Amino acid sequence: MQSIIVGWQMYELTKDPLALGLIGLAEALPNIFTALFAGNAADRYNRKHIITWFTLLFLVGTTLLFLFSIKHLGIITTFGVFPIYFVVMISGVSRAFLYPSIIALMSQLVPRHLYTNASTWNSTMWHIAAITGPAFGGLIYGFFGVRVAYLSVLFFLLLALLLLGFLKNYPLPAIIPGETLFQRLSTGIKFVFHNQILLGAMSLDMFAVLFGGAVAMLPIFAAEVLYVGPQGLGFLRAAPMVGAVIMSLIMAYRPPLVHAGRYLMIGVAGFGLSIISFALSRNFYLSLGILMLSGMFDNISVVIRATAMQLLTPDEMRGRVASVNAIFIGSSNEIGSFESGLAAKLMGLIPSVIFGGIMTLGIVGFTSKFTPRLRKLNLRAIK
Repeated sequence: MQSIIVGWQMYELTKDPLALGLIGLAEALPNIFTALFAGNAADRYNRKHIITWFTLLFLVGTTLLFLFSIKHLGIITTFGVFPIYFVVMISGVSRAFLYPSIIALMSQLVPRHLYTNASTWNSTMWHIAAITGPAFGGLIYGFFGVRVAYLSVLFFLLLALLLLGFLKNYPLPAIIPGETLFQRLSTGIKFVFHNQILLGAMSLDMFAVLFGGAVAMLPIFAAEVLYVGPQGLGFLRAAPMVGAVIMSLIMAYRPPLVHAGRYLMIGVAGFGLSIISFALSRNFYLSLGILMLSGMFDNISVVIRATAMQLLTPDEMRGRVASVNAIFIGSSNEIGSFESGLAAKLMGLIPSVIFGGIMTLGIVGFTSKFTPRLRKLNLRAIK
């Protein structure tokens, strides 16, 4: 919800595609700089406590955004949009610490033989939230205004904190004595870079999302191409998530195990083709359908990568490997937003999105050729 609210508010305040792209950059940079330390924390400290404290930090940021939206306080009038970017940076730090702790804790909640199904259902639940969030965020913003929209976000964050209280505390894996902080941080990086499957899967998704980040430009598509306003923007943002949930349900019953590498390549290539098709569409309902397809294709790679990471990573390194994955994948969304905004500024909106889709297809071809172990990946064969 917050991403759609901040995006539309920024568009209303600036009318500038680069300003939208800078939202992604403002979140990505602190995320990248703190991700490795967050992964180390997830392997050394109570994971439930980390999730709780950084959800609280996210709540503080949302409270500030609500205060910024009160016009008679004059914060935006005095300082412009810079306070919004500052809060987005706080969100980036929060997300950096939340992601590895959640991934590491999830592996303790279910037995190893259920990792594939757990990854699939976890993806399903996340995408359901990502469907309802943008849809409700856009509708609430359109009908009731920005302040009510931010209050809605605060309500759900408080609900999340309440639900976290029901989680048990699990013991941490053994820590190797005598390791320095630098050694612990470098261990996760070395593990990923020495594993062709993990490195190839993370790199493929990173560059695909980096160049295929049309989502950041959806406020402009909604306002100037499809003419549907913030209400329509919410549905556009939700459409890929609808497709992802549909694909998650399919994969829950028919998991892509034996030919996982082949399905991974097909999924990312389909995502690139969907981005190109979306750029060419001028019909709102056709655009919704294309975005649904993009979500279906994208979720194939999400589930395969998450399952491979769970199966190939030792328990004592899960937080650090997850943080490396966050740098590759999570931050590429935000840097991809910046790339999309910059490309749209230089090339124009439609050509920039088409360019991104073509680059994604090229990356699939390159990865398929130079990472044969990833292309031939069989998740069922991993013990």
